[in-house]
Amino acid sequence: MTQTAADESVDIFGPDSMLRHLVNDARWGLAVVRATVLEAAHPQIGTALIENSTFVTHPWRRLRNTLVSLQRILDLDHHVRDREAARLNRLHARISGTDPQGRRYDAMDADARAWVVATLFESTVTMYRLSGDALDGPALDQLYAEFRAFLALIEGDSDRLPATVREFWPYFDDTIEHRLESTEAVRVILYRLFADVPAPPLLRSHPSVWAAARAVAGPAAAAITIASLPESFCRRVALPDLPGSRALMHGAYLTAGLATRLLPANWVDVNSFMSLLDPSHSGGSAPWETIRRKAGQAAAMVRLITPAPDEVNQATLSADRFFAEVLDQTGDGHLAWPDLAAMARELATRLDLHEHDEERLYNAYSAWWRELQTNLDADDDGRVTRQEYAAAAVSLPGSGLIKVADVLFDVTDVDDDETIDAQEYQKLFRTAFHRDLTGRAGSYSRAAFVRQFLSFMSGQQHSVAYDSLLS
Repeated sequence: MTQTAADESVDIFGPDSMLRHLVNDARWGLAVVRATVLEAAHPQIGTALIENSTFVTHPWRRLRNTLVSLQRILDLDHHVRDREAARLNRLHARISGTDPQGRRYDAMDADARAWVVATLFESTVTMYRLSGDALDGPALDQLYAEFRAFLALIEGDSDRLPATVREFWPYFDDTIEHRLESTEAVRVILYRLFADVPAPPLLRSHPSVWAAARAVAGPAAAAITIASLPESFCRRVALPDLPGSRALMHGAYLTAGLATRLLPANWVDVNSFMSLLDPSHSGGSAPWETIRRKAGQAAAMVRLITPAPDEVNQATLSADRFFAEVLDQTGDGHLAWPDLAAMARELATRLDLHEHDEERLYNAYSAWWRELQTNLDADDDGRVTRQEYAAAAVSLPGSGLIKVADVLFDVTDVDDDETIDAQEYQKLFRTAFHRDLTGRAGSYSRAAFVRQFLSFMSGQQHSVAYDSLLS
């Protein structure tokens, strides 16, 4: 990116930036979800999501990482912005391939990246309008200028988006009519993600409570999202017009708008909601602590009246469960390179690694994948099934996984003292030391770290810390 572009982005993303306000507004979640559906209908983006993303199996992790990334991109310090833009570009540069129709896709495709920003802008404008806060001309111009500056920050320029708001709307309509498709990713988001979304970290130990809540919230979220989408888009991808959904949608958006205007700011701050769902997320607010405690009490009551699960064949199920919950990061039922790349991506994001350390981590995972292919891929189809994994799992871990453990220790041990202290441990796992993991003087030695990592990644030993990171 040129220095001129950097200077412009510093000015436009200053304290009065509309985008800086939005990224901390929990109401913006409605716009982001809606925009994701529009993005997923783009053939390049839809295929990349299905084949490489963990948004279905780990939606809360994806949400948290997206929030952190946006906050970095909009930081007042332009060095923080530039570093995050470079990290995002490295991440996207690793995502490419061929879709089932033989068409190439590339996460660095300039038109596709422009469409992501376009959907966010249009969905944000729609969010304001539906929640009773329609933008006037100057505000609309400012918001569009900020989104174009956002694109310039990550792309190098904003030429793929029209120069003015007036020119934007024909571009948006034309893309819907001539570029978008009814992709698998759209159907997965609307009919699988909402219906089967896993519990957020706070409720993972309370599956009955989450199942009851999801049974109501899932269909409602899908109906609200569909009803908010442009009619031309719904016709294009054959989405149904469900009875009562428009009234439900208008009610949801108006309620969100009223909450933003009437409730204290710390109640509708996005960090407060994230902290409510995930205690490891920093930035939580005291008003939600009571709700969190009540949720725990409700879950305890449900457990008292719910029959205990069948314990038969738990030993047999554990290996299958480990494959599904840890190794199969993309949720397609197979182990392949995108699954291991997703692990490397999560670790690199957590630790905010520089390019050199990030490359070391990806190379270590790549070496492990080559080893897994050699030893477990019996039919040479480029992926490992659950059956292939189970048949040869006793041979794990190998040298490739040991290399991953060593590199992960190196990049976590930022002060190079050959131990991981409590602060370094918390940055990786977002949790305090477990009493079984502490070493001398509250530190974690290389040997202990590597041993714990290998035991977990080979499915031999449960770990609360690694569960929170990769499960």
